[in-house]
Amino acid sequence: MIVVALIAASAAAPDAAVGQTTQVTNLKELFAALKQCWRPPRLARGDPGMQITVLVSFNRDGAILGRPRITYESAPGSDSLAYRVAVMETLQRCTPLNFTEGMGRAVAGRPFTLRFDDRRSNPNKPDEKRAWLTTTTS
Repeated sequence: MIVVALIAASAAAPDAAVGQTTQVTNLKELFAALKQCWRPPRLARGDPGMQITVLVSFNRDGAILGRPRITYESAPGSDSLAYRVAVMETLQRCTPLNFTEGMGRAVAGRPFTLRFDDRRSNPNKPDEKRAWLTTTTS
């Protein structure tokens, strides 16, 4: 099983056709294509966001094989549905990925655990100063 973290705190509008146009030759490019397709859900001001993990496999043509499965949510609650929808829309928007022949053979049927990390800092709470952790010597 291959595990990757997609840090997704950016709210920039990615290119929706990245997965279909860019040829994917290795795992780094596969994860980059998925990251560019990610669009985090809109959250209320001060909402810290969450992490969500999905288990997915691809066939040799870059299409999703079977059904993706949510395996982890950091804080299931009112926003978890929005995150589930955002993850599934990302996979729909980005697939089929344009795998090279070799890449398709290498990843076909293998499970990937993709972690979408959309934790946001709270703009209403100032950063805490940790002066007691610093050591000084004279």
